[in-house]
Amino acid sequence: MPGLPHGKPAGVPCPHLDAALRCQLFGQATRPAVCGSLQPSPEMCGSSRAHAMLWLTELEVATRG
Repeated sequence: MPGLPHGKPAGVPCPHLDAALRCQLFGQATRPAVCGSLQPSPEMCGSSRAHAMLWLTELEVATRG
């Protein structure tokens, strides 16, 4: 499974997602700290996956280094 030593570009799906879009690193020590620190909220999740993906994309763009 590929790592992300330089982060992940905005808009690029995480390579650690399975076919059901679930994190394969969840609960493992190798899961990046940033992933564990991102807590879902009604503002982030909205009422659909499309809303959540838009929110996450905007967050990635806003925090691009």
